[in-house]
Amino acid sequence: MNGVRIEVPKPAHDRGSPSVRGILPLLAALAAIGALSTNIILPLFPIIAADLGASSVELGLTLSVFFAVFALGQLVVGPLSDSYGRRKLIVGGLLVFCVGGVVCAQATDVSMLVLGRAIQAAGVCAASVLARALARDLFEGEALARVLAMIMVAMAAAPGFSPLLGSAAEKFIGWRMTFMGVSSLGLALVFWYAMRLAETHSTSRRTPLSATSIFKGYGKLLLDARFVGPAVVVACVTGGLFGFFTAAPVILLEGLGLSSLGFGVFFAGTVLVVFAAGLLGPRIAHYLGTERTVYIGLFVALAGGFLVWAAAACNPGDLITFAAAISVFLFGMGMVNPLSTALALVPFAAQAGSASAMLGFLQMSGAALGAALVTALSHYVPMTALGLILMAAQVIAIAVFGLLRARRSAIETG
Repeated sequence: MNGVRIEVPKPAHDRGSPSVRGILPLLAALAAIGALSTNIILPLFPIIAADLGASSVELGLTLSVFFAVFALGQLVVGPLSDSYGRRKLIVGGLLVFCVGGVVCAQATDVSMLVLGRAIQAAGVCAASVLARALARDLFEGEALARVLAMIMVAMAAAPGFSPLLGSAAEKFIGWRMTFMGVSSLGLALVFWYAMRLAETHSTSRRTPLSATSIFKGYGKLLLDARFVGPAVVVACVTGGLFGFFTAAPVILLEGLGLSSLGFGVFFAGTVLVVFAAGLLGPRIAHYLGTERTVYIGLFVALAGGFLVWAAAACNPGDLITFAAAISVFLFGMGMVNPLSTALALVPFAAQAGSASAMLGFLQMSGAALGAALVTALSHYVPMTALGLILMAAQVIAIAVFGLLRARRSAIETG
C-alpha cells in the first residue's frame, strides 16, 4: 500500500449551514489559547525576574511545570469527555484557566507564579485536547484533515505571534496585566463557545467511566499501530518545534543580537511558513495519500535540521542563513502535524476524547523532552545543539512510522 488516502467524506455537519458557521475559527481559538498563554511570557522573563528577584532557572519552572500539568491533565480530561460530553469540561476548564491567570498576576514570588501557571495548565488543557475531539465529532475524512490543518496552523501561529504580543503588552500595560489580559481572552472564549456550539458528543456514543476502562482504553491505543505510528511522529515534530522555542532566545537575542521587538517579528514571520505548509499538506495528500505526504514532510523537516546544524558550523552569525534553515524545518513540521493527527484520530471515533488526550500527552511529552534536551546541551553552541536535536527527532519519527506501517500492512495482508 503506497499510502492511506483519506477519502472525501460526507461530513457529520454541513460546514456551510448556519448551525456550524464560525466553528472552524472557534476550534482554532480553543486549540491556540494554551500555546498563546505559554509563549506570551517568554519576552517578559527579564522583567519578571527583576521584579520577583528570581533567576532564569527558577523562571524556567513556569514552563516545565506548565508542560507537565498540561500533559497529565489531558489524560484525565479525555476519558471524562467521552463519558460526560465535551461542553462542561471545556467551559469549566477555561474558567479554571482564567483563575490561574489572576493568580499569576498577583504573584509576589516565583512559587506563587509557578502555582498560577499550574492552575492555568490544568484548566486550558481541556480546551486544547477537546478542540481535536470536537473536530473528530463534527468532521470525517479529508474534511477532518483540512480542519485539523487549520487547528494546527492556529496552534503554531499562537506561539509565533504571542512573543510579539507579549512584548507590546509589557510595554503598555506591564507583565501583571498581561496575565489578566490572557484571562480575559479565556473568558471571552467561554462566551463564544457557549453561544456557537452545542454538545457534539451524543449520549448514544458515550462510554462508561471507570479506572479499569480508562487504563484499558489507553492500553489499547498504545498497542495499536494505527495510533502509535502517527502519534510518535506528532511527538517528534513537536519536540523539535519546542526545542526551537527554547533555543530561540539564546540564538536570536544573544547570538544574533536581535532586539525583543525583532525577536517577536521573527517569530511572527515563521507563522507564514507553517500556514503555507498546513494548507499545502492536505492538498498533496489528496493526490499522493496521507502516509506518503507524511514521509515527504518528515524528510523536509530532517533537511531543515541538517541545514540548521550546517548554519551553525559554517555561518553561525548570519540571521538570514538561520532563518532559511529553520524555515525548512517548520515547513516540514507544518505538513506533518495535521496529517499525522488525522491518521491517529480517524480510527477511533467513539473514543475521540481519549485518543486526542493520549495524542496530546505524547505531544506535550515530546515538547518537554525537546525543551529539556536543548537546555541540557546548552554547553554546546545552541544552534548546533538545536540542529542535532531536530535531525535526531525526525530520524526517530521516520523509523518508527515506517516500522509500524510495515507491521500493520503485514497484519492486514495476513
